[in-house]
Amino acid sequence: MNTAEYLLAALARRGTKRIYGVPGGGSSLDIIAAAERFGIRFILTRHEGNAAMMAVADAEVTGAPGVVLTTKGPGLMNALNGIACAALERAPVLLLTDGFTEKQISYITHQVFDQRAATAELVKGYSKARSENPAAEIEALLDLAMQAPIGPVHLDLTSEAARRPASELLPLPASIPTPLDNAALAKARAILAAARKPVILAGVEAVTAAEPLRALVAALGCPALVTYKAKGVIADADPHFVGIFTGGSLEAPCVQDADLIILAGLDPVELILQPWRYSAPVLDIGLRAHPVHYVAPTASLHGALTPAFAALTQSAARSAWKAEEIATHRDTMRAALTWQGSGGVAPPRIVSLAQEAARRAGRRPRISVDAGAHMFSATAFWECAAPRDVLISNGLASMGFALPAALAAALENPADGAIAFTGDGGLMMCVAELATAAEAGAPCITIVFNDGALSLIDIKQQQRQLPPEGVRWARPDFAAIAEGFGATGFRAATEPEYITALEAAFALQGPSLIDVTVNPAGYTAQLQAMRG
Repeated sequence: MNTAEYLLAALARRGTKRIYGVPGGGSSLDIIAAAERFGIRFILTRHEGNAAMMAVADAEVTGAPGVVLTTKGPGLMNALNGIACAALERAPVLLLTDGFTEKQISYITHQVFDQRAATAELVKGYSKARSENPAAEIEALLDLAMQAPIGPVHLDLTSEAARRPASELLPLPASIPTPLDNAALAKARAILAAARKPVILAGVEAVTAAEPLRALVAALGCPALVTYKAKGVIADADPHFVGIFTGGSLEAPCVQDADLIILAGLDPVELILQPWRYSAPVLDIGLRAHPVHYVAPTASLHGALTPAFAALTQSAARSAWKAEEIATHRDTMRAALTWQGSGGVAPPRIVSLAQEAARRAGRRPRISVDAGAHMFSATAFWECAAPRDVLISNGLASMGFALPAALAAALENPADGAIAFTGDGGLMMCVAELATAAEAGAPCITIVFNDGALSLIDIKQQQRQLPPEGVRWARPDFAAIAEGFGATGFRAATEPEYITALEAAFALQGPSLIDVTVNPAGYTAQLQAMRG
């Protein structure tokens, strides 16, 4: 095999099924030419930044490395927002770029710059695969992406390097579980035994250890809250589930009732920038210690999460929490985000009606959620049963995430498809990927909360009593735009029209879009309830 083929074989062995991107004339053509032989499909996207978002979602859904492919120079730079997303969402993504030859770098000419320096602040590792053992370089780079903190890596590959011979596939390193620290475990057990009313806050790291965490929650009989990234780790139908934890004020009454706060795989990158408001001791269970955190833990248990949760479950005693208390906290949080509004369709109803339509159609789609005011409703009112039922950019909180992420999720599970909940502003950043979805045959439904504004910023502008400038626009006809890109478009200004559009969209095989007229009047109250 040559180096390009070795890379594809290594990716396929780790579970990668797709590469997203826009090729250049260098090594990217070698990769595309060979990809199908290794069971990997290349998806030509309309923008490299969107391709990187697709790679993030693909990695989150499959657990395998996501791959974004770009040309050198401007292609790499276009991808950087998505690579920043991979870094802050803790997603294992390979950025695969056409590299510059030594001769090209020696000239001052167009497109030439230091690509390694351009990505250095975002990626965990970098390679050119030019050593005597390019296979070892590739394996080490992919291993690094999967190690905590999980994140993106960069392979800068010239055509010459791609065509060099590479050795036979190296064996994957054996997975040797790290034993629990006995002293740390004893301290964790002691602090848990002393607590009468613990509460569990589950984060992104817990998505790979959901079942043992659910067992711990059940053994303790305590309330559990999840971050946006951990939605579904504790199922919404679980009687111990309370709601979403962001570090804001909505969840505070429940957490303040606890005498021990257990962080279960919670990464500080998931929380909003507000001071830690709780005085109860904290037990931090995570893959690693975080050098900067909102709170200094009283005790910590770091390493593999499954054995840690299992060990604590073995010695867990039933807490003093009553089922009615947990239910009251859950109902209070949900009620604070519920509103009907007048004119258009209220965002909570947009979400609930979509899930009802999916169930009638016998489908269980994943959803992706864009940044913006609509995310409060989408994350709160879509009921999840499993980790990664919701895909969202939370660490970076980037607009333009939902459509690319839904496309990737739909390609991974075409039987159930995916739904993108997006604002009009976020969609306009990536709307051309509707053409990608049409060409790829991705069964994804894009639901646009069309309110003619950057509503979250509009709210903040109003709170500062500033004039309404720079945050509003005329509402585009997204249904017509979708039709132009090869997707089926619908428009809905009322609930009956929306329900009819949903039924039609779920009956289709390919991509569709529903342009829903939204009255944003309730967003301000939702934001105030969540963040104070």
